[in-house]
Amino acid sequence: MSIRDQACVTGIGETRYTRETTRSQAELTFEAALAAIADAGLEPKDIDGVVPYVMGGVIAEDFITNFGLPDLRYSALTPMGGASSVAALQNAALAVAGGLANHVLITLGRGALSTGRITDRIGQMPQFRVVGEFEMPMGTVAPAQFYAPMARRHMELYGTTSAQLGEIAVTFRKHARLHDNAMMQKPMTLADHQASRMIADPLRLYDCCLESAGAAAVVISRADRARDLRQPPIYIGGVAEGHPDSPSTITQRPDICRIGLAKAAPKAFAMAGVTHKDIDVAEIYDCFTYIVLCQLEDMGFCAKGEGGAFVQGGRIALGGELPVNTHGGLLSQAHIAGMNHIVELTRQLRGQAGARQVADAEVGLVTGYGDLGDGSIAIMHR
Repeated sequence: MSIRDQACVTGIGETRYTRETTRSQAELTFEAALAAIADAGLEPKDIDGVVPYVMGGVIAEDFITNFGLPDLRYSALTPMGGASSVAALQNAALAVAGGLANHVLITLGRGALSTGRITDRIGQMPQFRVVGEFEMPMGTVAPAQFYAPMARRHMELYGTTSAQLGEIAVTFRKHARLHDNAMMQKPMTLADHQASRMIADPLRLYDCCLESAGAAAVVISRADRARDLRQPPIYIGGVAEGHPDSPSTITQRPDICRIGLAKAAPKAFAMAGVTHKDIDVAEIYDCFTYIVLCQLEDMGFCAKGEGGAFVQGGRIALGGELPVNTHGGLLSQAHIAGMNHIVELTRQLRGQAGARQVADAEVGLVTGYGDLGDGSIAIMHR
């Protein structure tokens, strides 16, 4: 069974993104959810499916209680860390294509409570016992420390440089400065990147994503229902998820430069019936600059080892061959675990991105990256 074009993004919503907040995760999540429902031209009672973020502290029953949903008949979780949001698109698309629901709400929020922070996921992972045996005895406790050896290995094998990673950070900062809901508005140069302090060699401060508060949400609808709603439907043409070899430990896998997206991307492209040349805009999960470079390679936009050269020369900037993270991404807009990437891709394909708009954007993709290499991808079109 193919679910190509059977589900659409029909509504998007987000709150203001900030470093800190006194508002709870639930309050922020409900604000973004109501905005997404209204954007679609629906009412809360129309929502009959929910896929909340597994770390978000909000569950299906909370939506029933607070929104008064009379017929919630589908709920699920996608516990894949930063791959969860895009994996939830696959989940919701399956639900509406299979007739289990008509309109599925996907949400993600981070608020004043201690839960839902980036590092919380490490202690929550079921594979914690494995990283506790191999990685943590060496002092590895934070995400930057888990992923830094991947970047260093890539540098040793292929000659990738810190300056090439800096091109990614600088480009995304330029994009963020065109967005009035991006946290980082200060200009950044490559010299600024190179002068930033080392966090986990070779990852510098500006190679690392933000800690953020806020929420984002999307509504996924059956294609036949979507055509009658307020916004132009954005079709989900292809979706997939993939898990790396040795998914419970990075250091013990045969190739630490290959992640789960390498398995998922060919399936999504085949389902959508498009090629890499058809992609007008890409919103790529960017917890760290190296992870962007690795995903570009594993999706097939360039060969393994060529990512450093690929991101140079303005290729991934607005006006370039493949504009990437036109909102600034996790590095410069906000870390909402990739849900803000879905919101941005929808805006781009609707033609509603303002100064950030990619001209004539018709087909785009969004990716997720989570835990120790899980990957998810959705290819969408108007």
